[in-house]
Amino acid sequence: MALTSSSHQASGIARPDEWQAPPSAEAFQGKARGGSANGYRLLRRIGWNLLPPLTFAAMVGVWWGCVVLFRIPAYLLPGPAAVFTRMVTDAPMLWTHSQVTLIEILLGFALTIVTAIPLGLLIALSAVARQVVYPPVMLMQLVPKIAVAPLFLVWLGFGLESKVLLTILMTFFPLLLASISGFMILDDRLLYLTKSMGASRWDTFRYLRFPAALPVIFSGIKTSATIAATAAIVAGFVGANKGLGYVLLRGTSTMDIELVFAVLMVLTIVGIAINYLVEFCEWAMTPWQRTKDN
Repeated sequence: MALTSSSHQASGIARPDEWQAPPSAEAFQGKARGGSANGYRLLRRIGWNLLPPLTFAAMVGVWWGCVVLFRIPAYLLPGPAAVFTRMVTDAPMLWTHSQVTLIEILLGFALTIVTAIPLGLLIALSAVARQVVYPPVMLMQLVPKIAVAPLFLVWLGFGLESKVLLTILMTFFPLLLASISGFMILDDRLLYLTKSMGASRWDTFRYLRFPAALPVIFSGIKTSATIAATAAIVAGFVGANKGLGYVLLRGTSTMDIELVFAVLMVLTIVGIAINYLVEFCEWAMTPWQRTKDN
């Protein structure tokens, strides 16, 4: 037996019990299918990410086609080429006024975030605050903000303060409601479980209540961000000598429709940038949502 074993080793031939079948054709096909599946997923992800810009390009194409097909005059609806040309020629002026509007939006929106979310937490956790604080806030929400805007000009003047205050009032309530709903979304059984395990109130808030509330809060932030841009423009309508709202009002009064559409395009870009900023913050602060989305 030793002689037989040594002869097998010397000849490099495997023994019968060590013999392995060669890879089958199906194994090679499986590897090929795996590689093609990965390539398909990559192409699908690229196509999915390209959908928003392609949709915007399609909308611009429909705009251009309607102007050409129906021969709409420029004083009613200018074409995309004329609007983009006006954006380039008036870029310094538009950038100067955009800075003013961005400051109004970001400052008012930031103050809304740092006040509405803590107040929502207070109302969600305290029955006394729910009975004392929530009714006056609801009453303030029922007051038309546009009707109150002239009073802000009387009280605070034509400066930045009146625009920021109007932005806060218009964006505060949606974020407050989202914060209250988010902080109350937890099942009481989970709270009893953490309490029985010896977790403190801070640990429960940090590891359970706040992470569970974040998706709902971010939905309110997205809604408030859209309203913030609208509030800054409306504040420029009421009384201002700078800002995109002022430029839009000036273009409308002089029938400069190309300037009006140029301002609208800039406002669209500002809104998209703010929305992507909020989505990036949500992506960074809710890592457990990434696997769910994928």
